[in-house]
Amino acid sequence: MKKKQNLVMQDIARMAGVSESTVSRALAGSPLVAQKTRARILELARAARYTVNESARNLRQRKSRTIEVVIPIEAHGRQQISDPFFLDMLGSIADALALREYDMLLSKRAPWANGGRRNPLLTGRADGIIIIGQGRQCTALANFARDNKPVAVWGAHLPGNDYVVVGSDNRLGGKKATAHLLQLGRRRIAFLGDTEQPEIALRHQGYLDALHEAGVKAQPALSINAPFDSAEAFAAAKALIESGEAFDAIVAASDVIAMSAIAALRQAGIAVPEDVSVTGYDNIASSAWFSPPLTTISQSIDKGGAALVEALFDQIKGGAGRSVVLPAELIVRGSCGKS
Repeated sequence: MKKKQNLVMQDIARMAGVSESTVSRALAGSPLVAQKTRARILELARAARYTVNESARNLRQRKSRTIEVVIPIEAHGRQQISDPFFLDMLGSIADALALREYDMLLSKRAPWANGGRRNPLLTGRADGIIIIGQGRQCTALANFARDNKPVAVWGAHLPGNDYVVVGSDNRLGGKKATAHLLQLGRRRIAFLGDTEQPEIALRHQGYLDALHEAGVKAQPALSINAPFDSAEAFAAAKALIESGEAFDAIVAASDVIAMSAIAALRQAGIAVPEDVSVTGYDNIASSAWFSPPLTTISQSIDKGGAALVEALFDQIKGGAGRSVVLPAELIVRGSCGKS
């Protein structure tokens, strides 16, 4: 008899009077093994301090039990992983994967990038890929998602793209934020965001929709390019202030942009919300504790992470995966002056 710590699956099978495949199924919790037999095998394994070699089992099953989450790098205007939106989203995805006993691998290099690394799905590095954001590389992303499975993408639902997408109704979100400001009597409303990003372009279109429905003429000079980066967003808001254009409200394309704009307004001696009302987008955790607390649009990030994982695992099981449109909910707080 081998020492207990050196027992292998063959020993457990001999002691239980079953085949090695039955032992493997029992240790994996398979319902194909009778409950009484499974209980006996588990008791023998515990007594012998036997543990499953997860790496070997995953290799035999051709599974890594890992999902890669990609935040693609872009040369300009791209959020950093330290952005609170990404931290909230990554936390939501990690929680959903943990419930399935999967690990998360984080990467900033798009698998379709020129000179990039090999496809993690083909190398066995990951069992599936979640891509957060579509950025300016929509065509490359669409081609990759068409040719590779399983893939799920967080972002806007764009015409003509047939890959699995989970995301909020960005156009409706932009419209709701702007309509709220209009209801408060604001009429010279600025928009801060990078409209070359598809999600932000839709939020801007919602902003224009609300102005049009209220009979307020849109002012091109009040649509300001503001990247997600807090320093660049601060500079964009400062440039708007120094331009001399009159404005009494700001619709920001993210909470980080909104917070940066408020900082610029304060530096210029402009009171929020008394002089200028401000809305954000994302409802990151810190938005409720900002000063003043930030009126924003919730994208249901917690539900979004869970929906991405659900869509991905449906593909892993052989299904097609399902795209999901999440609600865009207006969260009213003090940065607009009224609840």
